[in-house]
Amino acid sequence: MFESLHALPADPILGLSVAYQKDGNPNKVDLGVGVYKTETGETPIMKAVALAQRQRIDTETTKTYVSSAGDAGFNDKLAKLVFGAENPVLARQCTVTTPGGTGALRMAAELIKRCHPGATVWVTNPTWANHTALFQDAGLVVKSYRYFDKDNSCVDFAGMMEALKAIPKGDVVLLHACCHNPSGADLSQEQWKAFAELAKEKGFTPLLDMAYQGFGVGLEEDAFGPRYLAETLPELLLTTSGSKNFGMYRERVGALTMVAENGTRAEILSSVIQNVARCIYSMPPVHGAAIIDIILGSNELSALWQQELAEMRGRIHDLRALLVEKLHARQDQKDFSFITRQYGMFSFLGISPEQVRRLKEEFSVYMVDSSRMNLAGINHQNADYLADAIVKVL
Repeated sequence: MFESLHALPADPILGLSVAYQKDGNPNKVDLGVGVYKTETGETPIMKAVALAQRQRIDTETTKTYVSSAGDAGFNDKLAKLVFGAENPVLARQCTVTTPGGTGALRMAAELIKRCHPGATVWVTNPTWANHTALFQDAGLVVKSYRYFDKDNSCVDFAGMMEALKAIPKGDVVLLHACCHNPSGADLSQEQWKAFAELAKEKGFTPLLDMAYQGFGVGLEEDAFGPRYLAETLPELLLTTSGSKNFGMYRERVGALTMVAENGTRAEILSSVIQNVARCIYSMPPVHGAAIIDIILGSNELSALWQQELAEMRGRIHDLRALLVEKLHARQDQKDFSFITRQYGMFSFLGISPEQVRRLKEEFSVYMVDSSRMNLAGINHQNADYLADAIVKVL
């Protein structure tokens, strides 16, 4: 049976990590894989997570299955984190635990197929590298719409809205809730409001991918889009991840939230999505979700977590400013100030694939061919070397 299979090429981003590990250059710089790193290049366990994990181990009494919906406490607290503890939207939503944010997206894909098998999923151009493959692998048609203005390194909002006007009722429009991956360019609050009005007028369903709440402006500010859309529209799909803002990458903890027209519809959705889960993985892993449940349920741990998250967010903002300062001190042919106007870990450097190749081959600086870079890979020890390398390939 297996003779018909052929080896597939390595994932371009994960392949960068392998190449970086093999590179013997002591000055090498990894701006590829999207994980947060400290000044010393580590991805540590957050203190709040370590304390909650210890509490979980000391108090856990069973390893029996949970339901297909996952950890009830996590589901409840995560929905409140996104929408606000007193938001009436909570009464018409249901949230299920999933194996990571990617698992949440796959669950959303399966739900879309059950609701509207002929629906097209529209993704931003550009978008996270795995979005298109994930939805296509689930059997859905995927198309893209204008989003990023490469010439001005900002959201092409006029082009985006013009493209979305042609999307038919029943299709799904995926949008990043904050910290757009890979561009770092986010919608303003006024743009979110205009998008909501267009969605209401055209009848398409928004699917918000929220992998970075708290990495942009702040926990509350980053949730503006999901909150406004949920309060304005009858239906909404939302995927979330605990990988970045809780630093729990390998625990694979995520969630799919479905906002319905009313509570009765939400209960129907809950039964359907649990059946979807039962047919794919039966029950989700619960360890990571239980840790987040403990953190969000403790005033002390929640405060510690928010402090750590604010420090991570502040560090990334500072690194953006540091890189721009270093680049502008060395040349004046290209304005890189757009980097400081973006949010999250990612930004396009705005150079050609050939220049990216030169950075890798001549200076051991690793980033995706599109020039998408993970700012968290910069530190005060490599910033000058990185800036020198970039200037030399301009």
